[in-house]
Amino acid sequence: MMDKEKQHSQTPLVSVITPTYNAEEHIEETIQSVLNQTYDNYEMVIVDDCSKDRTVEIVQSYAQQEPKIKLIQLETNQGAAVARNTAMNYAEGRFIAFLDSDDWWYPEKLEKQVAFMLDTGVAFSFTKYRRMKENGELTQNISKAPSEVVYTDLLKHCVIGCLTVMLDRDQIGHVQMKNIRRRQDYALWLTLTKEGYKAYGLPEVLAKYRLGHNTVSSNKLKASKSQWYVYREIEKLNVIKSLYYFVHYTFYGIKNTLKSKLKNRT
Repeated sequence: MMDKEKQHSQTPLVSVITPTYNAEEHIEETIQSVLNQTYDNYEMVIVDDCSKDRTVEIVQSYAQQEPKIKLIQLETNQGAAVARNTAMNYAEGRFIAFLDSDDWWYPEKLEKQVAFMLDTGVAFSFTKYRRMKENGELTQNISKAPSEVVYTDLLKHCVIGCLTVMLDRDQIGHVQMKNIRRRQDYALWLTLTKEGYKAYGLPEVLAKYRLGHNTVSSNKLKASKSQWYVYREIEKLNVIKSLYYFVHYTFYGIKNTLKSKLKNRT
């Protein structure tokens, strides 16, 4: 017991932020990937956005057995931004990490990323991740993790996967996501980098991102509309600048799609 208390006094608390909505199919796998972490000092704050399936029942069964798992239920369906913001308001950790209800972490994800944050003193970090199909089958598509990402980089192309991000609230302070239905995580990364916080990449694959039929990733038109909305309505860029960055965004999107198809054929 003393060893555990000593360990916790020397390692900062990480709050894992997980929004859920009708996630009964994958939420157990997601929770289990957190419970399997080699880093022990964490809490998992799950905010359910009025699921109509067995999501709440499943999460409650885990929360009853493991006090690190905390469930908050919203009274009305309000979207992922509100769910994440509610979780961040409740969170007690110095570090904030994000994990959606159908994604998955490798066991050493938190341990390696906390060590990276403490060793370098950075406030904002992310890692590589591997994409997987709806059924969990891994693809050959692995994200990049540049050593540094700044505001103008993100306007052209977002290489940062939300499921890999860790923020140090001792440096950044209390953050909230924009209350928009899509791309709220991307909007937050833009806000932080615009304020001068660089995002630093840890070049290891430490997470798996699920490609589903209902995700923005599977609907390019919706993704494009959301990207344009962020340029014009959130970042307040004029039409010329928005078009300039949108061309870059489209080019990267086409290039990555072609690369992904070629890799998965081999």
